[in-house]
Amino acid sequence: MELIIISTVIVSLASLAGIMLMNVSESRAKQILFLLVSFSAGTLLGTAFLDLLPEALEGADAHTAFIAALAGIMIFFMLEKVIHWHHHHDPHRKHGIQRPKPLGYLNLVGDGLHNFFDGTAIAASFMAGTPVGLATTLAVLLHEIPQEIGDYSLLIYSGFSKGRALLFNLISAIFAVIGGILFFYFSSLFEGIVPIALGFTAGMFIYIASTDLVPELHKETDPAKSLMQLSLICLGISAIWIVATFLEGH
Repeated sequence: MELIIISTVIVSLASLAGIMLMNVSESRAKQILFLLVSFSAGTLLGTAFLDLLPEALEGADAHTAFIAALAGIMIFFMLEKVIHWHHHHDPHRKHGIQRPKPLGYLNLVGDGLHNFFDGTAIAASFMAGTPVGLATTLAVLLHEIPQEIGDYSLLIYSGFSKGRALLFNLISAIFAVIGGILFFYFSSLFEGIVPIALGFTAGMFIYIASTDLVPELHKETDPAKSLMQLSLICLGISAIWIVATFLEGH
């Protein structure tokens, strides 16, 4: 149990990777943010198609896994509608107070679920043996670093301050610890749920990337910058593919 807690805490601390951008000037941060939003879109798509869906298909048939992913897309569509409605009817808006874009909140929900099931994966691995648990922890940690940088930049892009983005990202990451502890004590209850939840989370990430991030990227029409966007999307996908391949090998 101690190793599970230590490992999930270490993985959670990867959410602080965004601290590298904390002391950057505002003008420089905007330039970096332009690049990281593209990278974030790549990590979300890579995580959904190269990590979450393949894992879901290992524990459930394709029909069930893809229905779960479709449910994730549709529920996030409805959730974003609700958040948009609340956002536009917020009485604070009449006084000129700006609120973060709904995209940030949606990503926190999806990332929290993802981190929760990262925790269950680490716990399950340690229950199979310490070497397997350590290898899985390393793979998940490597997986989290590029994704958490992308998540942090996405929160900044959504209107969160640097401090709040870091704090909320850390809170989301702590769900890995919760997932690890709950799986250790209630592993029998998770067996049939995990594949469906992974497919559902994949649908969430696909929705965020394809409906919120990609349309924003299309607003850039300069050929050179567009090529840079494409390169960074591919880089984000490649980073997840490399780590997912490493994880599969263990």
